[in-house]
Amino acid sequence: MAKVMLVTGAGRGIGAATARLAAERGYKVCVNYLRDRAAAEKLANEIGALAVPADVSSEADVVRLFKTVDDKLGRLTALVNNAGIVDALSRVEDMSIQRLQRMFAVNVIGSFLCAREAIKRMSKRHGGSGGVIVNLSSAAARLGSPGDYVDYASATLRRKSPPTASASTRCARE
Repeated sequence: MAKVMLVTGAGRGIGAATARLAAERGYKVCVNYLRDRAAAEKLANEIGALAVPADVSSEADVVRLFKTVDDKLGRLTALVNNAGIVDALSRVEDMSIQRLQRMFAVNVIGSFLCAREAIKRMSKRHGGSGGVIVNLSSAAARLGSPGDYVDYASATLRRKSPPTASASTRCARE
């Protein structure tokens, strides 16, 4: 069975490096991106991957992203939840509700939406043969960012939170 990996936020940085390494190790790779199509397609061409645009905070986009992976690469065996955002430097008392909602929608809800779709494909309970989900986080999750990026630091805790650990433990047995 072919190894198939989806890396969210893979157009540049850590996501791009992860996609490159996965391709070198024999994975069929989906390079997910949101804005920089040129960078994502360049990377995909270099490593023989598939570039697919999707906003991980949009359920419809996530469902479409995973369906595209199913149709073009085969059954998913690995997900790397890398996509995340940070906003301009701001103190808590100056943060708008729109900023907070977007930060948590991408950095928390997006990770869960992607994990949900991955589990539907990888879990033996759903006909899969197992797999792996890797949730990347920021050092801000353990160090905090007092007075500056408090919302970002809180949102990156998603990768270390009890609900994430609980879901991982339950699905690992399946």
